[in-house]
Amino acid sequence: MSDTPENVAATNAEARNERHRERMVRKKTVMDERIANAQSERGLLLVNTGIGKGKSSSAFGMVARALGHGLKVGVVQFIKGRVSTGEQLFFKRFPEEVRYHVMGEGFTWETQDRQRDIETAGKAWEVAVELLNDPGIALVVLDELNIAFKHGYLDVDQILEDLRNRPLTQHVVVTGRGAPQALIEAADTVSDMSLVKHAFQSGIRAQKGIEF
Repeated sequence: MSDTPENVAATNAEARNERHRERMVRKKTVMDERIANAQSERGLLLVNTGIGKGKSSSAFGMVARALGHGLKVGVVQFIKGRVSTGEQLFFKRFPEEVRYHVMGEGFTWETQDRQRDIETAGKAWEVAVELLNDPGIALVVLDELNIAFKHGYLDVDQILEDLRNRPLTQHVVVTGRGAPQALIEAADTVSDMSLVKHAFQSGIRAQKGIEF
């Protein structure tokens, strides 16, 4: 084969493809071993935190996934409440599958009443405990619970004890920035969502279908 530009390019592409195949073979061996070693199943505690957006959206994506598998879900929103979200409006269509509780009275800078916020958070946790005690619910979303922790509305140690006492196969997702260290240590998976850029910083407001 002559060393024309076309032939050289073809040879390089073939070599690159072969290197890729060899890497994928090695990677498959590693992944197969990991999968073989990960055979236990139990309820997981997941935490979505960080200053970036998407913490609640990720949790509600899991709600949709659970419903797709025919599982039942419980949701408690601790801070949001004054304005209905798209998620609330949608999942309320499935009252048999989703027990959806909006317990907050709005963001803390709107309520401006710490004692009232503490009482509201306490009532929300009572509802959450009912969900956590129900073995028929496969997934519980505790939306913005971390904010209640951040402001001292709820006792972290007590909440962790309640989480430990939930049914063995029940999954829980906690959202909100500023997750306390004790919760992070107790969690099975923690996602710290960072902020690169946000439309709100440019004066763009939240809109239907793309709530911030």
